[in-house]
Amino acid sequence: MSDFSHALNEIKRGADEVLVEDELVEMLKAGKKLRIKAGFDPTAPDLHLGHTVLINKMRQFQQLGHEVVFLIGDFTGMIGDPTGKSATRPPLTPEQIADNAKTYKEQIFKILDPEKTTVAFNSEWCEKLGSAGMLKLASHQTVARMLERDDFKKRYNGGQSIAIHEFMYPLVQGYDSVALECDVELGGTDQKFNLLMGRELQKDYGQKPQVVITMPLLEGLDGVQKMSKSLGNYIGITDAPGEMFQKIVSMPDSLIWRYFELLSFRPLEDLAKLKESMEQGANPRDIKIELARELVARFHGEEAAANAHKGAGNIVKEGELPDDCPEVSLDLEGQEALPIARVVNMADLTKNAAAAKDMLKNGSVKVDWQPVEPSLMLSAGTYVIQAGKKKIAKVTIA
Repeated sequence: MSDFSHALNEIKRGADEVLVEDELVEMLKAGKKLRIKAGFDPTAPDLHLGHTVLINKMRQFQQLGHEVVFLIGDFTGMIGDPTGKSATRPPLTPEQIADNAKTYKEQIFKILDPEKTTVAFNSEWCEKLGSAGMLKLASHQTVARMLERDDFKKRYNGGQSIAIHEFMYPLVQGYDSVALECDVELGGTDQKFNLLMGRELQKDYGQKPQVVITMPLLEGLDGVQKMSKSLGNYIGITDAPGEMFQKIVSMPDSLIWRYFELLSFRPLEDLAKLKESMEQGANPRDIKIELARELVARFHGEEAAANAHKGAGNIVKEGELPDDCPEVSLDLEGQEALPIARVVNMADLTKNAAAAKDMLKNGSVKVDWQPVEPSLMLSAGTYVIQAGKKKIAKVTIA
């Protein structure tokens, strides 16, 4: 396989669309060093594996010799991305943005090469535009064009309000590509409208339009909805090694190749061999263990990966879930939250309610590996709850 064919195959690996592929081929054949951008609004303090789909693609471009820009949308974060929203999204405060951005910078270099990565903030050029510049930017698009966007159209037809500033989000994201003079922009399939806005604005500003590569939204552990912390179906890159290992091994078999294609750094030839082995009768769990070890090693190191599956007799080590860890689902029953004592008892971690209260008073109960107060109330979500040294369960409250 030629170097060009290899590069193109790596770039297209797992991608949903390449717009326009002929333009990308032309740039690659010309041997041009490309500038690749992916933007992330710092909306949450921690990244999960769903976020890393784009970061993994950036790493592939780095390995092919191209320049990548990890763009933190500290300015767009104050607008609030309307993508997929049925109502106006609350903007982040400058303090939230600063805290989350700091965490992002710490986490991305578990994947990207810091020596070959430019970290940029779009406030750098957006704030310089000023009010006159923003008005000029707004003049590049029409309301009719904005209403072609699916989520805006649904809200408009449904009589739901659309704030004027929400129209600015795709324009500002598109202007980022102008400011950075990007050759390629990466984004999820739900970002296609915003990504194509960058192409249009670059034409308006006399630049060659960027190639857009959309990546699938990674399904969460339920195998249905996209990975999301709010849905409790996520694998956080800061999850403890044992917890990360257990989550990956417990995922539905239907997700195995999706996760390998989008999250693994193993060559496509290796994946083909793994598929063949499973077709010939290999245990799917053994295949998932291989992925679990790779991902735990990436985020926690080789030693952690080698030991993530181990227990210590009947005593649970912090950050490790036993292979036979029970999973319990509890109903809020119309309440906003449940008392921790009730959750411990309902999850069969103690003999009765009185024993649960005694353990809480003694400080023997942990939630997500942290000691808790007896007054703690747990709202909807998924928690690892430990009572004493031997009892542990993964509890989902909904």
